[in-house]
Amino acid sequence: MSERHGTAGKAPADPVAEAIRSGDEAVFGELAARHRHELRVHCYRMLGSFTDAEDMVQETLLRAWRARESFEGRSTFRAWLYRIATNACLDALSGPALARVVVADAPEGPGRPAAADVPWLTPYPDDLLDLAAPDEGRPDAVAVARETVELAFLAAIQHLPPRQRAVLILRDVTGWPVAEVAEALEMSVASVKSALQRARATLREHLPRRRADWGAATRPSRDELDLLDRYVTASRNADLAALAALLRDDVRQAMPPAALVFDGRAAVLDMWRPVLEGETRWGEWRCVPLAVNRQPAAANYVRRPGESAYTAVNIDVLCAEDGLITEITTFGPEVLPLFGLPLSIGPAVIES
Repeated sequence: MSERHGTAGKAPADPVAEAIRSGDEAVFGELAARHRHELRVHCYRMLGSFTDAEDMVQETLLRAWRARESFEGRSTFRAWLYRIATNACLDALSGPALARVVVADAPEGPGRPAAADVPWLTPYPDDLLDLAAPDEGRPDAVAVARETVELAFLAAIQHLPPRQRAVLILRDVTGWPVAEVAEALEMSVASVKSALQRARATLREHLPRRRADWGAATRPSRDELDLLDRYVTASRNADLAALAALLRDDVRQAMPPAALVFDGRAAVLDMWRPVLEGETRWGEWRCVPLAVNRQPAAANYVRRPGESAYTAVNIDVLCAEDGLITEITTFGPEVLPLFGLPLSIGPAVIES
């Protein structure tokens, strides 16, 4: 039998798949680099932590290289990596290192910020989100749609059991068909549909009340940026009255990793007052505007009496509706290196 006759009727071999299976490091490396940033966003949704997501991307690419002979080209290389990344996250979440439980004994209350109960939550710099989908026309642009990377959404999905979380992300965020989700997670179609129904119901319990009204914008609006400018100015001036005017009556401030919530404008202002006013005032404040999780944010620094440098205090990430701040999520200064910001800044630098 001739070679030509023996291969009749077969689809031509995929040269990319053949190169990957044969161990062509150059081809594998080029394709992996193309998807590395969006894989980090995907892992970030699964894990809620930027640094853990970084580690999981490394694990994903290592697993993919080891399993390269299994890549048959029936799916895209991108989909194959997503499948490996999702299962790597599930494996990590089932182990002792990342076995996490949301705060269970937190006081209940309508509209309690989901971030308050997720101590491992960390922010994601916008400039790194841009690397995941630099062109809106690309299929991976959906990976960084604002409504799926805002902190409220990221914190809410952490309340889901890991497998439900994976189903929801692959189906509702990434847009995979149910059958492909079932194959990736080695579940039945019926099980995927059931898990998705439960996940959606739980998600509604933890998302802000007006979440359904949010648009699909990819960046903070002009109004939000104007609000941030006023917030930064009032903070620099330690102007409590000006800050109060920016807060909605029912504003809430959460501070991961502490399960703390300051509920309402009065409570938030009472918490701020001692550090901004009077004899207990910490010192001279400066703020650096930031873009975090597609939301307006500010890094806060203070120069205490007798000190020459400004020391980092925290990052405030703002959520706004109708021109007023409705939620503030505050992270400690340890996250500042993610944004290329130092923990201490001299006066000449911070004024520039």
